[in-house]
Amino acid sequence: MATISARANSEGKSDFDPIQFLQQIVAIDSCDPPGGEIEIAKLVHKELLALGIESELDEFLPGRANVLGRIRGTGEKPALVLSSHMDTVPVGTVPWQRWPFSGEVENGRLYGRGATDMKSALAAMIAAAGKLAQGSHQALKGDVILAFTAGESANLLGARRFVERGLKEEIGAFLCGEPSDLDVVIVEKAALWLRATGIGRLGHVSGEAGVNAIDLIHEFLTRLYALDLEYLEHPLLDKPTVRVGRIHGGSAVNLTPDRCIVDFDIRLHPGVDHEAVVAKVAEIAPDDVSISVLDFKAAVESQPDDSFVKLCIEICGRHRNRAPEIKGVSYYSDGTVLLDGLPVPFAIIGPGSLGLSGQPDEFVSIENVLKAVEIYQDVTRAWLA
Repeated sequence: MATISARANSEGKSDFDPIQFLQQIVAIDSCDPPGGEIEIAKLVHKELLALGIESELDEFLPGRANVLGRIRGTGEKPALVLSSHMDTVPVGTVPWQRWPFSGEVENGRLYGRGATDMKSALAAMIAAAGKLAQGSHQALKGDVILAFTAGESANLLGARRFVERGLKEEIGAFLCGEPSDLDVVIVEKAALWLRATGIGRLGHVSGEAGVNAIDLIHEFLTRLYALDLEYLEHPLLDKPTVRVGRIHGGSAVNLTPDRCIVDFDIRLHPGVDHEAVVAKVAEIAPDDVSISVLDFKAAVESQPDDSFVKLCIEICGRHRNRAPEIKGVSYYSDGTVLLDGLPVPFAIIGPGSLGLSGQPDEFVSIENVLKAVEIYQDVTRAWLA
């Protein structure tokens, strides 16, 4: 696969329009699966160079690419990472009132898959970086790194690729653009993905009935939903959740299914031992139902009194003319991979709306996008001053 690195011209353009660019990238289908972020990555790479920003496009799998942008500071402080992803969740089967890739603007909203989650933050971060790169302000004391990833929505492919290439070693603070309504998110739940496999015995309605694997899984799910998952109370998070996301079993209506598989998602609070949860789930599984781990994405958390968090709160409040809410969320971000084991400050500020991810007729407020540009710019200048 190709990795393209380039240094930008010293005189970047000054007419980048984040709303126009957002319309352009919303019009590109980058649903994961299958992803196909390469077309967006090429556009992002091109725009960063035009803005006078160093950029590297890394196509690490066919059609899957990261972009790493960099504004170099003096090296007196570690880097601030601005994080966004270029993929989206699928469109789904519920009808949309608008074409999902239209980028249509109406009544101060821009519509389309990825408008809220999170191409709007991507456009805003590029715009903010362009202003930082061209400003006549005092040199920043640390690098600004734009970490734009592929494959976040499912398996965090792009973030894992950045880890392979050593990005974690540079991170001094981490600002993510996942949806937050321009409030400040400081904690994400962990995501534990498990698979239960039921093994029955093939049978037929006219003879030997066999053992129905779907019935085995039904019994397991009944126990699973009744399972008491212990947790520590958290002021910003609701209880742990269990959600079934995928199930497959049977081959014909008149044959007893001998195999059934269900994949399910458990969201956990910070500090919970996920291996103990796996063991607890395995304990309730009936005979002939086995449990395996598909993936684990660790929780990420900052404290409200962290200096970076306090800075984000102050700047968001200034641009919104009201104090932002401090929130926790059930979703995960690239931070779960890029910050795993790192004691660095973390916050999420995104123009998208909580609750709109994955919904039909997804939209983002244009006003929020423009405010996000100023917020990202001001946080960066203040943190790296």
